[in-house]
Amino acid sequence: MTDSIPETDGAPENDGTPETDLAQAELDRFQALRRARAVSSQGPLALIGTQWVDLEQTVWGAPGRWAPTPRGVSGLMLTATAADGIRVDGDLVDGTVVVAGDDALAPSGIRFSDTTTGTVIANDDHSSYALRVWDSASDAVTGFGSIDAFPFDPAWVVTADFVPTSPDATIDIRHQKDLELSRPKPLSGLIRFTRDGIDHELAAFPAGDGDRLQLVFGDATNGDSTYSVGRFLFPTPNGDGTITLDFNRAVLPPCAFSYAFNCPIPPARNRFAVAIEAGEKNVLDSAGRPLH
Repeated sequence: MTDSIPETDGAPENDGTPETDLAQAELDRFQALRRARAVSSQGPLALIGTQWVDLEQTVWGAPGRWAPTPRGVSGLMLTATAADGIRVDGDLVDGTVVVAGDDALAPSGIRFSDTTTGTVIANDDHSSYALRVWDSASDAVTGFGSIDAFPFDPAWVVTADFVPTSPDATIDIRHQKDLELSRPKPLSGLIRFTRDGIDHELAAFPAGDGDRLQLVFGDATNGDSTYSVGRFLFPTPNGDGTITLDFNRAVLPPCAFSYAFNCPIPPARNRFAVAIEAGEKNVLDSAGRPLH
């Protein structure tokens, strides 16, 4: 199993080498981009609602009436009057229109007000759609302080073997809001490495953008110094059959920013018994308190 890092004043000690200083500077830039993304108009702090629409209904935080589309058509049906002030792809809605989902060739953009927007998302098999409502002036956005993180530690940069799986391979995953329901998720491959005499074999999923993978993992810091549900890592396989796991780039899942997300739970094989003291810890409000 991976070692926990010896502590001095509660944080891993920077070895002071030029390589470590450069890596910390690169990590600082990465974390600055993460903070900027968090408070953007459709960043994770702005999400105030996700509502699945399986029959005609209103949606909290959004005007109009929303209904499923005919089978095989991406998105949701929206019925509204001009007085509702809803614009879809820039056009004022006065009647009934199709709002394309994120699985469409051209997903629709929805604007409800100066600060409030919407997007439509599909479930895994594209059989159901939800409306997401974003508010760039939400309490979480205006009260945001920072994303707390560990300093860079070279001990948490791990080189592992990457073994691709068959194209139809899946792994059952549970999610935060429906723990009793197990859903099959495509499996890209297995990540194998040995540390301190302990063999690890982690499951990696496609991240949805090229060759990049998603690793959903948990460790002994969860619920203590880091967010309780777990964290994500997005590595890319190297060309020689290896993969670099830089746990300093471990990020908080979206549900650490908003309860309106439903995050995957780390599968048993992706849970470390030791503390991985690297990467992001918690979202903090302007008073320095954990948001969730």
